Amino acid sequence: MHVIAFFLVGLTVHVVFFLSIFDIYFTSPLVHGMTPQATSMAPPAHRLFLLVADGLRADSFFTPLQNGTSRAPFLRSVIEEHGAWGVSHTRLPTESRPGHVALIAGFYEDVSAVTKGWKENPVEFDSVFNESRNTWAWGSPDVIPMFAKGAHRANIHVKTFGAEDLNFASMDASRLDTWVFTEFKSFLQLAKSDPRMKASLLEDKNIFFFHLMGLDTNGHAHRPASQQYLDNIRVVDTHIAELVSVVDDFFGHDGRTAYILTSDHGMTDWGSHGAGHPSETRTPLVVWGAGVQKPHRVTEPQPFSDGFLKEWKLEHIRRVDVNQADIAPLMASLIGVPFPLNSVGVLPHLYLNNSDRFKAESMYTNALQILEQLKIKMAQKKDTSLSFLFIPYQPLTELKQAEFIHKVKMLILMEKYEDAISLCQTFMSQALEGLVYYHTYDRFFLGCCVVLGFVGWALYVSIVILKSHSSLDKNPGPTLMKLFICVMVGMTAFLLIQRSPITYYVYCLLPIPLWYFVLKESGHLIALIRSAGSLPLWKCFGYFVLVAFGIELLVVSFFHRGILTVGLALLSLWPFLSGLFGNAKFRSLSWFVGCLSLAIFPLMPVVGREPNTYLVSFAGLLTLIASVCYLWSSQHRAPLRLSDKAQFATQMVQVAVCAFIPSITHCSLRQHQGLPLLNQIISWATLASSLLVPLLSSTRLFLRLLSIFLSFISTYLLLSTGSEALFPPVLSWVMFVWINIEQEALIAQGVSGRQELSTMDFSANIDIGQIRQLKLDDIRRSYFFVFFLITAFFGTGNIASINSFDPTSVYCFITVYNPFIMGALLMWKVFIPFIIVMCTFETIQVATQLSSRSLFLIVMVLSDVMALHFFFMVQDYGSWLDIGTSISHYVIVMSMTIFLMVLSIVTHTFTSKRLIPWRRQKLHFT
Repeated sequence: MHVIAFFLVGLTVHVVFFLSIFDIYFTSPLVHGMTPQATSMAPPAHRLFLLVADGLRADSFFTPLQNGTSRAPFLRSVIEEHGAWGVSHTRLPTESRPGHVALIAGFYEDVSAVTKGWKENPVEFDSVFNESRNTWAWGSPDVIPMFAKGAHRANIHVKTFGAEDLNFASMDASRLDTWVFTEFKSFLQLAKSDPRMKASLLEDKNIFFFHLMGLDTNGHAHRPASQQYLDNIRVVDTHIAELVSVVDDFFGHDGRTAYILTSDHGMTDWGSHGAGHPSETRTPLVVWGAGVQKPHRVTEPQPFSDGFLKEWKLEHIRRVDVNQADIAPLMASLIGVPFPLNSVGVLPHLYLNNSDRFKAESMYTNALQILEQLKIKMAQKKDTSLSFLFIPYQPLTELKQAEFIHKVKMLILMEKYEDAISLCQTFMSQALEGLVYYHTYDRFFLGCCVVLGFVGWALYVSIVILKSHSSLDKNPGPTLMKLFICVMVGMTAFLLIQRSPITYYVYCLLPIPLWYFVLKESGHLIALIRSAGSLPLWKCFGYFVLVAFGIELLVVSFFHRGILTVGLALLSLWPFLSGLFGNAKFRSLSWFVGCLSLAIFPLMPVVGREPNTYLVSFAGLLTLIASVCYLWSSQHRAPLRLSDKAQFATQMVQVAVCAFIPSITHCSLRQHQGLPLLNQIISWATLASSLLVPLLSSTRLFLRLLSIFLSFISTYLLLSTGSEALFPPVLSWVMFVWINIEQEALIAQGVSGRQELSTMDFSANIDIGQIRQLKLDDIRRSYFFVFFLITAFFGTGNIASINSFDPTSVYCFITVYNPFIMGALLMWKVFIPFIIVMCTFETIQVATQLSSRSLFLIVMVLSDVMALHFFFMVQDYGSWLDIGTSISHYVIVMSMTIFLMVLSIVTHTFTSKRLIPWRRQKLHFT
């Protein structure tokens, strides 16, 4: 197969494998066509106030001060005298959009919303707001508008502050919360003079939604333990106390108002969220007002083992924990609107202060609403499956569903309300399991197809490598093509009959041509197996153990970063174990010290570090010293051109400037003077030029690599806040030694025609006749490459976890909240070490006279085996946290492989192309 065609096929295959994980695990759970379900009994409340303090942690809210008082005295008095309380447990991802969807719509957001920054609706869904008579909402432009967009009726009225107000450099973000309450009071004043508006407010089934963004902004900017964050809690409490008084006055103290205070997610100690840390998933829940249970005093120990009751000094008041989605049916029950059609929440009836019949009827309505979804899902799956292949969810067949409805109705008629509530709870638990069953009905089938594709591709790539470096004859079967055409036609017919989605055709049909090519070239594999019999058994077994151990080491490093330290310590011994130390003592010792220095970084904390811009400045100084030393030493071997001297001098000045900009910026932010405009201009200019400047330098090996390093380290320094700024210089040191020591390995292998590295040129014409055959050492080189790529990814953080990213890293570029720009900057910070390793591998390919295609194919096989490992791990896990972790690791490996394929072209351009060519003699490998 032609190189370009092979590249395109490989890219297509890996993109399909990459997307498959989302289609298998993250398809939307929503269905449509259900009948709305509402309780026929009169609700206790006419109106409801939903107060969502974005980013409020449960422990920050409930924990009293050292003197025994509360930083939220009004809400503390509500807990002790007027309402009910508990902890609301959120789910991954702990972001604002998914949290609000769970609160207001009652279901957990699918991952497709991340492509729109958690702002817009990827799919249409129902919510409590849609079902209300009127909803008025005030708050952030990132959250409020998404519930108004696509509303069936014009019953949702929103008002937001400007996006520019979401500034992490703000002196006091609590003003965002003050704005919400001030706007509401102005709204009531306007309603007093507007009879039509006042009449709307006096109607029942109204909701008032306050999105309070100050705590989240202060938490990101100053951390949750900061005085700004804690003072913001007091500000919110004061405003809520005033709100209750104003509402009572406006509505004439009619006692028909209910209040719910909660949060969409918590926050880590280092000011981030998005993952599953307990500080992110525990949020406060306080409910009071019309229809809400009063404080229930208890004397016996409560069934909670987290120890918070004693810490919060609330052991004497019953705590009722809920899942975040349970709040949606609670709101619907309090004001008497239909339960959201897609809700999977279970009504927490212990919060209700109403008759037992009302509670039983509400629970029954909740069960019917979930049953409606189950029926639709079952019907959809039944319609798209062959009748003899369809397997219904056995605990809730159609007969058992009818039995449940009849039994609950009888229990309510017999006034056995407690029994009816208990039966509804059991039924809803089974129904929710049934929803998961039908939602994941095809998961095993699709997973098998993807695994077959994975294995087929890995075998095909292995055969391509063997064909390129052996003289074995292929052994195609004469009837093989007809057999595989029949299989493809049969699979297509099967999918057509089942009316499967178009993506199913891709996942199911892709393995067929892959396995056709594998079996067509199976003669190579058979010959390899036969030839392996002539090798010593212990040697074959030893190679297998080494490869298996190496891959397993990489897989485990995704879960435990410290394993990278073990791996680097083992790699540091390579020159001594391979015999290279005798011929290259200085380089071997440099490799040893460099690997051990690099091994320190995986042991450092991923998150929670306080900014230390002095280390950033030190990293810049270290870079300058190393660069000057190399340029001075290289003058004796290959003098620099004047243009190169000028460029390197300019780049080093740029590094010096960028080394001190973070200190100046963070000092300005601490003094509440905002982001200096000059610093911002320099930062963006440095980022833009980092992709262009290396193309202006000489294409001699180390000169081009130095230019790339200086260009990217400038940007990395601007995106650093502490010790991670030292990682690229240390990594580059190890990469420099690796290139040199590989030359010594070539001598040890007896490769002839070795050329001095200082005279090599990336853009030189390579004599194809001198491209050598693969050796076992090339597998070792490929493994080193993959290992260093993983080290580049995880050396200074855990990119598989959203909360590992510190937003303060981007403050030299932007302080106004923008998820796409901030996310892109943080990802570019992750890719910079990745590109350094890629350019190093490109250099080694040139220096070792090996076809880049062969080395790259070995790397691809190693990456695919790792990805397949994670794919199997996803199948074994049960909890969403474990599944999410393995899926994120799978996505990382697949993304890494795709980026390898794309960046192989980019790094080749970076290393071998020049915008301003100059005359030079073309070099040949001889």
